[in-house]
Amino acid sequence: MRPAAATATSGAESRPKADGTSPGEDPGLDGEHCDTGATRADRVSGDEPLLSARVHRPSDLLRLLIGVLAIALVLGLSAFAHGTTSGLEQDISKGTGQAPDLMVKVAGLVSSIAVLLVPVAFAIERLIKRDGLRIADGVLAAVLAHGVTLAIDLWVARAAPESIQDALTRPQAGAGLTDPVHGYLAPVIAYMTAVGMARRPRWRVVLWVVLLLDAFAMLVAGYTTPFSIILTVLIGWSVAYGTLYAVGSPNVRPTGQTLMAGLRHVGFRPVNAMRAEDVADSAEQGDRGRRYLVSLEDGPPLDVTVVDREQQAQGFFYRVWRQLTLRSITTRRSIPSLRQALEQEALLAYAAIAAGANAPKLIATSELGPDAVMLVYEHLGGRSLDSLPDEEITDELVRGAWRQVKALQSRRIAHRRLTGDALLVDRSGKVILTELRGGEIAAGDLVLRMDTAQLLTTMGLRVGAERSVAAAVEVLGPDAIADCLPLLQPIALSRSTRATLRRLARERSQREREAVLQASEANKRAKVAEAAAVDGDRKAVRRSLRAEKQAEKRAIDEALDEAREEDLLSQMRKQVLRIRPQAPVEPVRLERIKPRTLLSFIAGAVAAYFLLTTITQVDFGSVISQAHWGWVAAAVAFSALSYVAAAMSLLGFVPERVPFRRTVVAQVAGSFVKIVTPAAVGGVALNTRFLQRAGVRPGLAVASVGASQLFGLGAHILLLLSFGYLTGTEKSASLTPSRTVIAGLLTVAVLVLVVTAIPFLRKFVVTRLRSLFAGVVPRMLDVLQRPMKLLTGIGGMLLLTGVFVMCLDASIRAFDNGNQQLSYASIAVVFLAGNALGSAAPTPGGVGAVEGALTLGLLAVGLPKEVAAPAVLLYRLLTLWLPVLPGWLSFSHLTRKGAL
Repeated sequence: MRPAAATATSGAESRPKADGTSPGEDPGLDGEHCDTGATRADRVSGDEPLLSARVHRPSDLLRLLIGVLAIALVLGLSAFAHGTTSGLEQDISKGTGQAPDLMVKVAGLVSSIAVLLVPVAFAIERLIKRDGLRIADGVLAAVLAHGVTLAIDLWVARAAPESIQDALTRPQAGAGLTDPVHGYLAPVIAYMTAVGMARRPRWRVVLWVVLLLDAFAMLVAGYTTPFSIILTVLIGWSVAYGTLYAVGSPNVRPTGQTLMAGLRHVGFRPVNAMRAEDVADSAEQGDRGRRYLVSLEDGPPLDVTVVDREQQAQGFFYRVWRQLTLRSITTRRSIPSLRQALEQEALLAYAAIAAGANAPKLIATSELGPDAVMLVYEHLGGRSLDSLPDEEITDELVRGAWRQVKALQSRRIAHRRLTGDALLVDRSGKVILTELRGGEIAAGDLVLRMDTAQLLTTMGLRVGAERSVAAAVEVLGPDAIADCLPLLQPIALSRSTRATLRRLARERSQREREAVLQASEANKRAKVAEAAAVDGDRKAVRRSLRAEKQAEKRAIDEALDEAREEDLLSQMRKQVLRIRPQAPVEPVRLERIKPRTLLSFIAGAVAAYFLLTTITQVDFGSVISQAHWGWVAAAVAFSALSYVAAAMSLLGFVPERVPFRRTVVAQVAGSFVKIVTPAAVGGVALNTRFLQRAGVRPGLAVASVGASQLFGLGAHILLLLSFGYLTGTEKSASLTPSRTVIAGLLTVAVLVLVVTAIPFLRKFVVTRLRSLFAGVVPRMLDVLQRPMKLLTGIGGMLLLTGVFVMCLDASIRAFDNGNQQLSYASIAVVFLAGNALGSAAPTPGGVGAVEGALTLGLLAVGLPKEVAAPAVLLYRLLTLWLPVLPGWLSFSHLTRKGAL
């Protein structure tokens, strides 16, 4: 922390607070504790940053998502559980029908009046307390909710399935149906939620009474259904939180002046306070709070940490994701309450000191109103490990850090955040553990070993693997360090540490590429010098070309071997294994589920739903009995020919000599690989490995496959646009494309503009494309020097697309009884669009996504569903499922031969 400022100004954070109090007041503290020095004590240093007037709370976004899911669930139950909804309505009607008429009339009258008066009364109360911003938020939410209700009413009346209409409406006595969503109740609920009535106990009771009375009266009178009331409440609730997240909620975070008043409230006499430098923002460290260095009238200064609900919510979704994907023994609650956070940090501070570790001494705690707490520590001073230069990090300092961890682990205390900014070093070189809020007492062995792995990595990033492991072994012993070896994996480390390791990996790759380029340049200069020495002897130059190419390959390989570096985790594993060769090295499985598996499951479930809804409406018995087996045989032939085309499209971008027959077998083996990996990943990896085993250098093999993929992507887009244009003009005498094609092109253009305009998305796309197609341009120059190779590659790609289109066409003709009227252009558009979706889908082989896209595409171009569904299934059977067994046999054969 920086020293306190010598002078202070009082202009910081002068905006009024959302609860109507002035900046110098604290609603949770009494004025009797303020003495005559209050004006001086309320002064905060001038570098205290202004707090934003509004904040976007992750909790509001979470409630919006929950509301949307609940609305989808209600509509799903209304659509598919018609018997359940009807029975529920009948039971409720019987129960409410027994109510006395007088009570029903009184309830209807009271609720009709109260549903309008209660919001007005709360608005008046808020305006009196100068909180007009909340009223504006509520009015905006009410207007939006009214618009949403009108849209849903229109959808239910005109386009919704009949089962949803029956669940949300009732026939009226005269004519017509009741409203599916109540146009006045949803805005009232949105208004009440947005202005915060539910957070005030008295108003909350009134709110629930009014809502229950109104629902009861409408049910008894037959003006609504139970599902309509539930949907109305969910819409108002969801729109309110969506509005609050979009425009932001009033910021009620305590200011620096509130902190000064809170310190006086617990017996201190502060003179001024200075905001400490902000640490790097991250999801794991965003809840550590704002830090102040407070000077007192008498006594040493204090370190004060203020934690509020907004800071606790930082990184909420990341922590939820970690809870879902990691095993419960390695995760904690995503957002504890403020009281729990206060008690947790106090308990860890006392426990760490009792264990003999150097930790800040907690001397006071207090609440700062309902939404913040403060923790007061003795001032320690010093610098964090991250801020120390490398030359000041001595072996003794590293051992000191390990002694603190040893003291904690002797009492089964886990720190859980042993990063460089959590290790403080004072002027005497003593290491102090800070940031104890995320720790655990009575921790299990796995969590303690994770602490050891984290500190090993933290120190290794500063002093290297050898010094880090040596100091750890000296303090904790070789057995303890060997036990943490299975946890030396990125998933077990903090988020900031993983980001640092990824950055170092990118730097290593860049150095390797630079070394290869330098070796290539040096070889070129040597060739130029040799050519000048030969003095125009062309025969001598031609004789030396082959030797020069071999020399260039050896030079590049040697440069790559010299530049190749091991990552830090591998280096530390080697150091540990030198000490304990028998140490376990198999990584502990910490992930409950991998992100790719989750995405594959969700995508497969959605695609399977749409596919099954189409299949269940087709009588496959009669369809198969009437199938034309000649066209089925033709489809089989086209499917087999696709592997020859795939081999041509690959070899066309490989200048080196590679056996054609073996390449065809490798493409057949790809049929087995892509069924267990995403479609865009398995084939690339297999072809790269195949070319390497065929004698192509690794860098050139990657470049060749990348060139093939890049050229194939361009050809795919051009063919899609060309066939789309032809499809739009084939039924018209003019050459004007259809509106659908124009809309698609405009959509693509808008997406490209959005990606290029947003720096984060632009950097993400450029980085991915650069890593995917690194070295492609030099490889393409090599291919251009061999026209026959380039012609082979282009012809193979066109042939590959053609045989797949013909296979799909033959599959359609096998079931349409000779009535196939679709043009090849339409079928090509359907195939190209479906193939693109399949490549983007995270499911193996695009399972589900391709079937759904092809079926919907064929239905869109006019093919009956009785033909489209079996045709797509036959096409996928021939191109995906039947080749799995031959692919496995080919994969095993190439593996035995050393070709894979």
